[in-house]
Amino acid sequence: MSDRRTAAALGAAAAALLAIVVLGAATTPKPDVISTDRLGPESGEPVADYLSRSRESLSGTDTAQHWALLSLTTGIGTAAIPEHVAGLRISQVILHVPIDRVYTPPITVPVPAGTAAVLDAQRAAAGTLRYAEPTDDRSRAVTAAMTARLRADCPCVTALVLRGTLPDLRKLAATKDIRAVQALPADASAGTFAVVPLLPEQLDTAVPGPDDGPVPAP
Repeated sequence: MSDRRTAAALGAAAAALLAIVVLGAATTPKPDVISTDRLGPESGEPVADYLSRSRESLSGTDTAQHWALLSLTTGIGTAAIPEHVAGLRISQVILHVPIDRVYTPPITVPVPAGTAAVLDAQRAAAGTLRYAEPTDDRSRAVTAAMTARLRADCPCVTALVLRGTLPDLRKLAATKDIRAVQALPADASAGTFAVVPLLPEQLDTAVPGPDDGPVPAP
């Protein structure tokens, strides 16, 4: 397995573990739920096309609640999250630790209603990496570097999954530091759609960056 695939697997496993702890027993299976919805760019999609799709997704006159992905222009700390969401309900905090020319997987932290869990999301993300099982020296070094930076309160929140009406989401999309807000149709069900964040460093196309640089010490 390549270093990049190993790191991606570690990130996915960590996020899955946290999701199970938070949501597992409380989630009742629902029959006949549409599960093909997706938030975020397609692999290799031009960023300009995704931004255009995001703006189009906010058109409409209905006043129903919609799940949406908010993408930030740059990473922020968890303490700054409330000022960027205008009181809308957050369901997932997505963090990414950028390291120059080193692939690091995003970590998704599901959060219940209220600000306490949102503000604690970065500590929770660092905690999930304790369950990672790197298979080679580079992956172990990447995990250690990510953990150290998350624990040091790096500005690593890059996206949020939240819920709001189209008018609220349009207003949010026009505010400072918001790169895009993409909404799903109103009939999309919680927990059944995929989320792939648009990272601040993805400027031209939605592809992972290079993975050929040295991993810094924690």
